[in-house]
Formats: sequence, C-alpha cells, structure tokens
Amino acid sequence: MRVGVVFIVFIAFLIGLGLGLGQGIRASGGSSLTNSTSTDGTVVKGLGSDAPKDIAKDVDFELFWRVWNDVKSEYYKQPVSDKDLFYGAIKGMTEAVGDPYTTYFPPEDAKAFEDGMKGEFSGIGAEIGRKKDVLQVIAPLPETPAEKAGVRAGDLILEINGEDSTGMDVVEAVTKIRGEKGTTVKIKFGRMTKDASGADKADTFEVSIVRDTIVVKSARLKELKNGIVQIEISNFNDDAADTFAKLVKEALSKNPKGIIIDLRNNPGGYLDRATYMLGSWLPGQEVVLRRRQGDIIERLKGEGDGALKNVPTVVLINEGSASASEIMAGALQDYGIAKIVGATSFGKGSVQDYIQYEDGSGAKITISEWLTPKGRSITEEGIVPDIAVPLTEEDINAERDPQLDKAVELLTVGGRS
Repeated sequence: MRVGVVFIVFIAFLIGLGLGLGQGIRASGGSSLTNSTSTDGTVVKGLGSDAPKDIAKDVDFELFWRVWNDVKSEYYKQPVSDKDLFYGAIKGMTEAVGDPYTTYFPPEDAKAFEDGMKGEFSGIGAEIGRKKDVLQVIAPLPETPAEKAGVRAGDLILEINGEDSTGMDVVEAVTKIRGEKGTTVKIKFGRMTKDASGADKADTFEVSIVRDTIVVKSARLKELKNGIVQIEISNFNDDAADTFAKLVKEALSKNPKGIIIDLRNNPGGYLDRATYMLGSWLPGQEVVLRRRQGDIIERLKGEGDGALKNVPTVVLINEGSASASEIMAGALQDYGIAKIVGATSFGKGSVQDYIQYEDGSGAKITISEWLTPKGRSITEEGIVPDIAVPLTEEDINAERDPQLDKAVELLTVGGRS
C-alpha cells in the first residue's frame, strides 16, 4: 500500500524496498520455490514470486538463503528470530545505497515515525540526524526537555546511556533516546565553542534528561515593538498550514509595519504545507523545483491567498533550519520578497517518498532533490543569509538575540529596502 504523501523531513525520526526478500529465490536444485508451509501450519509468503525483470544476472539469492541458514544454525546465541533477520536484511538493503535519508522502519519504528510526523510522541524533543557521518542534533524543539536541558542545534551525540554512538544509524539512536514519559536517558554531547583567543575548541558534557510527552506546536505569534509581529514556525507537520493561516489573519488584524518569519531550528516537514504557506507571498508563482537524474520533473507553485504580499518581511534562519524551512527561505530570497538574516542553514534538499506496507512497516526513500525557483541547490550548501548575524555562546548566556534584533531593525528602517 503506497501512501500518497511526499515529504522532505530531516529526521530522523521525531524519529524495504517493495521487492520482498523471497522474490526470485531458487532452490539449490534449480527449481523455482513456492510458498512454503512451516511445521506450525503457517505459510511463508513470497518464496515463489518472480524476480524484478531488470535485476542483475549475477545476483544470486541462493547465497542469501545459505547465509540465512548458517546464521540460524551456527550463531552462538539461540534461538535466532526469523523476523529480526528478515527486517534487519531489508534495513541493510536500504542502507546499502549510502544515503542517510533512505531508511526502512520495522512496524514498531514505523508507528513511532508516523506518530512523530503527527506532532506528538514521547521522548526528549530533539530532531537528530547524520551530517558528515556523525550523529548530531538538528534542532531542539521549543519548550521540551531537550531545550530545557540546554541542548542546542549542532551538538554532536557521542554516547547514549553510556553506549558509544559511533556507527549508530539515526533510527537506532532515536529508538534508544525515546522512551516512556518519566524515565531518564543519559546522553553525552560534543559542542564546538571558542576559547579566549577566539580559536575553536571541542567541549564534551553529559546530561540526564527526563523523557516527557512531546506535543509539537507548529507555529506561534508574538507581538514585538514598533508594530512588528513575529511568527515562529517550529515545523511543517500536519497542522502547520492551518495554524499559519490563522496566525496570519491575526497578525494582519494588528495592521503590522512588518512581519518576521522565524525558521530557526525548524527541521522541516511536509512539502505541501510549505508550498501552501509560501502562497501567502507568492500565490500562483513557482516556489520550488524538483529535479531527478539531472532533469526538472516538477514545478510547484504557491497555493495561498497572497495575504502577505505587501507586508515587509524578514526571515530568520540558522544551522538548525532544514528541508522545508530552506525551501521557504530560498523562495522568498529568490524573489526578493524578504531579507534572510542569521546563519547558513543545514543544507538538506533531497526528497523522500514514504511508503507504508501491509505489515505496518515503512520505507523512506530518496527519490529526487529540490531546487529554489532560480535553480539553486539546497543540498549540502544550504541557504546563505543576506545578512549574516552570529548568535554566540555569550549572547545565549546573556539571553540576547542579535539575529532577532537585526530583523526588527531592518523592518523599522524600511522593511525590504
């Protein structure tokens, strides 16, 4: 069963391929295998399915079953679970393509992933992923145990409950970090800071965080000084577009001089929410291009009502702004609709299709990449702000926000000019 949803979420998991492991298997005698009945009367499905027509001739599925049987019979800890081997093999298949965003979720993990996309789950409230082959925090979510414990975007995850996370994939890490409300997880982080001379240095610290039920608010409105309003968008999950539309209506009722769209630490979400919201500035205009194997295969347009077309706008981004956040910032930057302020964004511009299977498992497979309306690539490069404003350790400790201050200044002295 394929769910008709294409999304561009970084995560991890707020954290296989439809071939089936038994397809195309031939017995050692050379005859095609059929469905087999086990000793308890259950039927093993798929053993007689046809192999994909374009499969390489040198792929020998007999070898797969030989290894399966050897692990089942020789591994020193018995019994070995058939389902663990089965799901593990599919997971290995998705990992074999070498893309950190292509992954397979066994049923329990798939449910957790889907619950996370709905905006409610139990854990610490931090999006995590891999960058340059290292686990790191993409963004701590607002008002969550992670944020309250001082976790920041860019923190490296070194250990989870004393276990070295080197080589650990995102799904495994998230599974270990998540847990029942009220329980504790101990995480060792690494953070790059500056010493007294301004040179980079690496600090490590360990934090015990009490898990809680995480309810992610997609957006919120704040009134600032000088007739300026700020809409902070935390994610592009299920309710983001509807919530944003209500906040825009509320903001316009105040007849603001300008609006600040705060996408800092926003790790992404559903593409259609982002394109709909971009229609508040760019109704009917191209806001993102989709490229596959070098060709532009889709041009998506803003679907909103243009309500913010004439409202001076500034967008805030940082290292934790990823995916749909980068699409929004990039489109507004390309059209000259808004000044982009802050730090270069994360750089995640690939497209994942999420597929659900009958057993409750799922696969997230990278199928293409997104470009800004002018054809700029987001992947790895990110969105570079028009005005770079750092947010230092000293600023955070002193509860200063020079990025927000710069946005207010720009709108106060003339908005887009």
